[in-house]
Amino acid sequence: MAFDPLVDRLVSLALEEDLSLGDLTTDATIPPHILGKGRLAAKEPLIVAGCDVAQRVFEAVDSTISLDWLHDDGDAIQTGDTIAWAKGSVLSLLRAERTVLNFIQRLSGVATLTRKFADAIEGLPTRIVDTRKTTPGWRTLEKAAVRAGGAFNHRFSLGSGVLIKDNHIDSGGGVQAAVESARQYAPHLMAIEVEVRSLDELRQAITSGADIVLLDNMDLSTLRSAVEICRNSGVRTEASGGVSLETIRDVALTGVDFISSGALTHSAPSMDIHMKVKPL
Repeated sequence: MAFDPLVDRLVSLALEEDLSLGDLTTDATIPPHILGKGRLAAKEPLIVAGCDVAQRVFEAVDSTISLDWLHDDGDAIQTGDTIAWAKGSVLSLLRAERTVLNFIQRLSGVATLTRKFADAIEGLPTRIVDTRKTTPGWRTLEKAAVRAGGAFNHRFSLGSGVLIKDNHIDSGGGVQAAVESARQYAPHLMAIEVEVRSLDELRQAITSGADIVLLDNMDLSTLRSAVEICRNSGVRTEASGGVSLETIRDVALTGVDFISSGALTHSAPSMDIHMKVKPL
């Protein structure tokens, strides 16, 4: 994962949050010359994510720490498996420990939940995509974790794609007016996606020249009808709203091209990972 400026700032902020007053306990108990080896290990089955940002934290704390990664983002591991070894000053290892774990536990949680969603529609052509319902400042990292889990990314920001939603439609003069305005404003290479709440709005979106329709909170019967209407129009379909692990396969079986789920990021629990340090 390439680091963007926001990720670099996030790492700095996280370390400042933990170390702005120093590390009283470590400084009081560990002589500065002591070297050690830390073992990052899983305490439950999970999909690994966040290795790059974890390495960035170690390097920011102490560039002399050496790291040996036994697994990479996207790897499925079991309880007790070693993710990485970190060797260097015990002072530095302990100063980095919690920030490293906060990142890798959270991101592995996103990847692990995403893999469950991806497994639920295995064998079907539908793509699962994330949303902008991400932790502020963490979007690049959480979207990378979604990819590590086997799904795909939706737009990264408000400026990276056109998605006309209900508020745009209601305040912009209706579906047709909103689509026509977006077509005039957006670069010619950019697709126009429109959220529709009914089959009537769907037909308006198709007639207006939308490229993708977001089928919002439709039941399975309506979804199937919407896919059939779009089948010969060249308009792609995205289902969204209330999708869960229990329902996602049924939604995919309607034939939609994409299913977007904010749960991949906003509802993923952190995984249980620890780091044990021993002196050399």
